[in-house]
Amino acid sequence: MRKIEIITPVEAKSYDELTDSDRRLVDLARRATEGSYAPYSHFRVGAAILLANGEIAVGANQENAAFPSGMCAERSACYWAGANYPGVAFEKIAIAAVGTDGLPTPQPCAPCGACRQALLEYETLAGHDVEVLLVGASEIYSLPSVASLLPLAFSEF
Repeated sequence: MRKIEIITPVEAKSYDELTDSDRRLVDLARRATEGSYAPYSHFRVGAAILLANGEIAVGANQENAAFPSGMCAERSACYWAGANYPGVAFEKIAIAAVGTDGLPTPQPCAPCGACRQALLEYETLAGHDVEVLLVGASEIYSLPSVASLLPLAFSEF
């Protein structure tokens, strides 16, 4: 038997430590939470994806009484980007959340497994790492790639 240790590199940053470009992406992800339709969970999530052509695609979670029919913010944004800018590579994604108390989540919020897998496919299509910014109320986690969020990912596609 062999033990395998998986390590996820994460940098914790304050908003002031971000570049102007990253602050803009974080601001758009935070603003995207306002477009959330979350009458059941009351947990609003927003995502903003920087594309290689300079455009930014935003998305927000959309719930439905038939719970599997809803859509997460991350997939909402990446599918919109894919439909409107086919073939344009993703460069970076920022994800922010507002909790049931109506305030930004204290800790950065990470995507669900389905979103991680969908984003991984877009990272693969890009042919390079897509940086991930997970936004909390006072701290932002910077990860070097979507793959770093999904060790041992399904990648045969």
